[in-house]
Amino acid sequence: MFRAHAATDGRPGAAPVTRWARLGPEATRHPLAALLLAAAIPILLFGAWVGYETAERERGAAREAAAATVERVAGRVSKEIHSQLGVAKTLAASTALDGDDLGAFRTEAERVQTVQPLWYTVELTAPSGQQILNLLRPPGEALGPTADEPSFEAALRGEATVGGIGPVGPVSGRRLVPLRVPVVRDGAVRLVLTVALAPAAISAVLREAGSPADWVGVVVDARGDILARTLAERFEFGRPASTSVRAVVASQQSHGWYRGRTLEGVEVETAYSIIPGTGGWSVHFGMPADALDTPVSRSLLVLGAVVLLSLAVATGLSAAVSRDLARRRDERERLADLALRASEERERLALEAAELGAWQFDAARDVLTGSPRSRELLGLAGPPAGERDYPAAALLARVHRHDRAVLKAAARRCLEANEPIDLEFRAVLPSGEARWLRARGRYGDPAEGEPGAIRGVLADISPQKRAEAERAGLRRRLADAEEKVRGQIARDLHDGIGQAVTGLSLGLGALERSYQAGGNDAGDQRAAIRRLRDIVAEIGRDLHRTAAALRPTALDDVGLTDAVGSFVVDWQANHGIAVDVRAKGLEGKRLPPDIETVAYRVIQEALTNILRHAGARAVSILLELRDGALRLAVEDDGRGFDPEAAAGEGPPHRPRLGLAGLRERVALAGGTLSLASKAGRGTTLSLTLPLRGGGA
Repeated sequence: MFRAHAATDGRPGAAPVTRWARLGPEATRHPLAALLLAAAIPILLFGAWVGYETAERERGAAREAAAATVERVAGRVSKEIHSQLGVAKTLAASTALDGDDLGAFRTEAERVQTVQPLWYTVELTAPSGQQILNLLRPPGEALGPTADEPSFEAALRGEATVGGIGPVGPVSGRRLVPLRVPVVRDGAVRLVLTVALAPAAISAVLREAGSPADWVGVVVDARGDILARTLAERFEFGRPASTSVRAVVASQQSHGWYRGRTLEGVEVETAYSIIPGTGGWSVHFGMPADALDTPVSRSLLVLGAVVLLSLAVATGLSAAVSRDLARRRDERERLADLALRASEERERLALEAAELGAWQFDAARDVLTGSPRSRELLGLAGPPAGERDYPAAALLARVHRHDRAVLKAAARRCLEANEPIDLEFRAVLPSGEARWLRARGRYGDPAEGEPGAIRGVLADISPQKRAEAERAGLRRRLADAEEKVRGQIARDLHDGIGQAVTGLSLGLGALERSYQAGGNDAGDQRAAIRRLRDIVAEIGRDLHRTAAALRPTALDDVGLTDAVGSFVVDWQANHGIAVDVRAKGLEGKRLPPDIETVAYRVIQEALTNILRHAGARAVSILLELRDGALRLAVEDDGRGFDPEAAAGEGPPHRPRLGLAGLRERVALAGGTLSLASKAGRGTTLSLTLPLRGGGA
């Protein structure tokens, strides 16, 4: 719809004999050599680019391998720590600690330690911080305070904690990694159980990662102290990691990449990841930066040299072909104009196919130009074909009075701030009918070769608005129905179970007073007990009825067919209407729970509607499992009704809540529901519910 025009300098094309003038005399005498040189440019560029891409892929593969190694080590360490914490929690729940039997607990802890090779020792610590048991010392020996106070304080707050590598322990004489679990009794932390792990356990996981020999791997705690390292391992336990590692730990980012230097001063590109469930431990694998960057840098230098050579050759060739391009420009403009006209025609056909109306508003003339579809949507008079101009006032006269200010403001913002128009408004047709329309448009800037006007399209969204209104009304009525059901349940509980409980309470009071008064008439007492037992039985029946109304237990216990049969038997007895139930293909089969629930509720609602509205004497229900779907049909011989009016497709445009609720429930299950009825000839409700996987 918008036209673009390219300028031309009007220079005539050069003669073919001058095509190679700028390449020098040798190129003029040997055009074939120049052509071969030009053909070699892509090959050289491609070769250089392939070299660069190969280096980049190798670098990317190395980074991916490092990231995979980091995740593998982090997963194994997290799994191992989680496993050890689980064993420690089990030990903390020992019954020996219920009565402070430290001897029995020590025996149990020693037994567990024998099957846990990673455990260096087990200690129990009082809330004051003093150790009261340590497997490294015999019973009764003074043990001193525990090490690593931050993790101990966290355990006192009731948290299972993974500490960092601690200082040299007063008992162990070594740097250990504490796993602390609170010993909680009667809602309070009475003791703290500590399992001390030797860092060698973490080092084993790091060594088994299988990283190249020149990679540097390290596991650090939340403070940035080294727990394990692939280089100089035994001399690094507990030592602060490099500055770059500690900076990343302090940033608390879960994973990523960074550049830094190792403790040995080697520049590395490092992948890292926080280890889940360890209280902030992280694993880092660094690759020497030189090994990654050198191939890429070399390939970039080669690529740059080839690019410079290509530019030099291309400059000479471009001078030779520029005259040919100028001569062909006019021809391209002519073809572009033809293509633009064809594009405008395709756009017009697309708008017609989508039932959209095109429009243009010229603010300078205060005139609206509309296509036939736009005029039809706005109710403006005009010829059946072609565009026509209207004063802006004619458009505003068709806009609902409450929407005019919004439309004016949107047009003003579009003209002044170049803000696109996208709004919904109501158009009042000459017949008085209100129609919802959606207008979209933008301002064409003359500086960019576009007309200085707002151009856009118009669409009829009345069906969507009606559907939204109907859905909102359905939600309100569903909420009202839910409140009515809640009220009914409350009344049933109050009038039935509540009164029965009151009678039970009064009967128990009378029986108590009889015993207190020394009454010894066994017959009266047995009669009173029988009355109380009858009241209890009545309460049970009321509870069963209420529970069955909310969720039939038979549906979970025996399946759809038997649950429907049980419900129908009760319904026939209560309402005196004959019901015939037939099931095909369901013998001994259970369906998915949501499918059974939808089918059961549809049958309940259908029988309720038949009882309220149909005046039927007989009902037939068919359940059939066929072609990977459950098919249900409920047919009655009642008075019938108009399905279109019930579905909201005819007057009074208000769907019945029961049918609307059924359609909503069935749609959520991926099924289809249909009604066939005629006045005086009964009603048939049909339902199809596809089974997931195609079977029961």
